[in-house]
Amino acid sequence: MVSNNHFRRIDYIKITIFGFALAALWGSLHTIIIPLRLLDFVAEPEKNTYLGLLTFTGLIVAMVVQPIAGAISDRSSFGWGRRRPYILLGTILAMIFLPGIGAAGSYLAILIAYCLLQISSNMAQGPYQAFIPDLVPETKRGLASGVKSLLEILGGVALLYPIALFMDHYSTGKGGFWLWLALAALAFVLLIATIATVLAVREQPGRGTQLPLLSALSKSFKIDVRANRDFIWFLFSRLLFFMAFIAVQTFALYFLRDVVGVASPAAATARFSIVAVAGMLAAVYPAGLISDRVGRRPIVVCSGLIGALGVGLVFFFPTSYLVIMFCGGLLGISFGAFMSTNWALATDLVAKGEEARYLGLTNLATAGGSALARLIGPLIDSVNAYSPGLGYSAMFVICFICFVAGSLLLMKIKGVSTKVG
Repeated sequence: MVSNNHFRRIDYIKITIFGFALAALWGSLHTIIIPLRLLDFVAEPEKNTYLGLLTFTGLIVAMVVQPIAGAISDRSSFGWGRRRPYILLGTILAMIFLPGIGAAGSYLAILIAYCLLQISSNMAQGPYQAFIPDLVPETKRGLASGVKSLLEILGGVALLYPIALFMDHYSTGKGGFWLWLALAALAFVLLIATIATVLAVREQPGRGTQLPLLSALSKSFKIDVRANRDFIWFLFSRLLFFMAFIAVQTFALYFLRDVVGVASPAAATARFSIVAVAGMLAAVYPAGLISDRVGRRPIVVCSGLIGALGVGLVFFFPTSYLVIMFCGGLLGISFGAFMSTNWALATDLVAKGEEARYLGLTNLATAGGSALARLIGPLIDSVNAYSPGLGYSAMFVICFICFVAGSLLLMKIKGVSTKVG
């Protein structure tokens, strides 16, 4: 336990700055770079299918790697901590694999590069996520989760517009220089955040469990269902929320291009994301702070209902750019409130002494929901083949159902961990 008096305001930034870089990396890759890169290799009518399959495969890899990395981190005994060595190693490997996105000359090559990048970044992310339960007092974890989500939101948008401008140049055939400039910007941000984390975070020397490595790995995915029933409901709810959020993010560029008919889809996608981020910024910090006082569950439930309203409006007004921008703001408010309070709920529910492993297990829901969202791609293409644009309407119906169902599942969580203090 860390004393409230010893955890300063700057410490919230120190333990969450790495999340800023990860969000910048994956937000730009998933939203702009990879969708446009795939158009170099796949046929136009099949673009959603191939995008969905590529990201689905990579996220399945992430689901496996992150809990294992967390379990290994929990048992580590390095003199400079249990988490930072893995953050450094994962970043070094990510810097090696990131250029593969630009160098790939085929769909298979970009798939391999993407999966290797997932492995390396999740080697770092699994241990990184344990900073909050390791270092933050219990009464401050909602606030810490709000700061974490705030920096992730800022990271997700900080480079998005310049990356979009670079990639709009690339998509008009002006050469690979713009692609490499985009990738270099992401690598630079990741490197700086890693250096700041390794130098600024002060962990105690690692005092991991004495469980042998093979035993630790064998139990990486084990959950005592009876003792952690609330955690199981939490995982299913989080999976549905992420499936809805990520589906909209993944196929936004193609939707704006095919249905709305914007002239510069990358720039339009960036503008949509910036509006969403404005909504996130308005919600993320106060939601985490309020959740420390009133509990996590009410705020997460409300976030799901706001998300359902947002996708419902897009369903009814799919060609109105102004309505779509407004709904981007609603989805941003929904996602901001969800991210801060849902993660605080996760830190409340994890088993003591196995924080990194259990928070790694949340990636079964995070990456699992994200992976399932990508499988909507083949559905979009199939329905679009029957009636152009109808596939995106089907996607919004699925997202609406996921938001509502995810909110209802949270009502299953009855434990005292939904309240603080």
